[in-house]
Amino acid sequence: MANQSTVTEFLLMGFSDDRDMQILHFVMFLFIYLIALVGNLLIITAVILDHDLHSPMYFFLVHLSLLDIGNISTTVPKSLSNSLMNSKLISLGGCVTQILLVITFVGGEDAILTIMAFDRYVAICHPLQYRLIMNRNACIQMAAASWISSLIHAVIETTSTFTLNFCGPNTIGQYFCDLPQLQKISCSDTKINQLLVLVIGLTFNSFFSIFIFVSYGYIFSAVLKIPSVQGRHKAFSTCIPHLTVFSIFIITAVFSYMRPKTLSSPTVDLVAAVLYTVLPPVLNPFIYSFRNRDIQKAVLKLPTKIKNKIF
Repeated sequence: MANQSTVTEFLLMGFSDDRDMQILHFVMFLFIYLIALVGNLLIITAVILDHDLHSPMYFFLVHLSLLDIGNISTTVPKSLSNSLMNSKLISLGGCVTQILLVITFVGGEDAILTIMAFDRYVAICHPLQYRLIMNRNACIQMAAASWISSLIHAVIETTSTFTLNFCGPNTIGQYFCDLPQLQKISCSDTKINQLLVLVIGLTFNSFFSIFIFVSYGYIFSAVLKIPSVQGRHKAFSTCIPHLTVFSIFIITAVFSYMRPKTLSSPTVDLVAAVLYTVLPPVLNPFIYSFRNRDIQKAVLKLPTKIKNKIF
């Protein structure tokens, strides 16, 4: 792919050229990154060490946390490094890697959130068949399918992007290598690439969105029939956060990749990218997990469990 391009490195525009603003960006993003990292690692560790959490819902929650860590770790550390070193450079290889990983993690998160909706649907609408349908092998196969399909999607998008020629401006109007921004600076005709992004994005996002909202239609219908107020509250408490997380994620990702050019500007592009690469990994542990009493108990038990494992 590199042989087809005369550009060997790119310049990331970032958030500001002012040195004080760069330091402020470094401090803020480092704080945000550490919150996301610690929050998601706590969830992963708690689920692994607490046998009471070895169920399909928490199995997929671990995968969601892994995808969140991967997503934010692909973009933010390089941005932190550039801000600290007052640099804008990223190599062609680094750019290829960022594109590949961002699409993999974003696509994987979309798929896992859809699977989690299916898990909630089976648990609430077909509780007697839950263990039969959501058995260990089925869970592993669904998780593997989400990772593999998102990786294939990422390889297709990355390959099609870096078969384009980059022979002129090499400044990317973003704080990481972003697909739409690379298409903007290419010397080649990008109509086919834009169509590919549009077709694949609409196909997958439409399927995921329809599947999730239909699932929740059945879920809410079933929940409203539960006679116990406490039972309805418990069902809603596990469903509403998931629906919130998915809505935030899908809206920001679709806006970033498929918005019309009239809504594109350097500021809007930066904000949109932050919303789908940084916001979900930070919010997911708080919106979806730490409000869960089982997760709270497991996290509080972590020091004792870790101490017992070591000693």
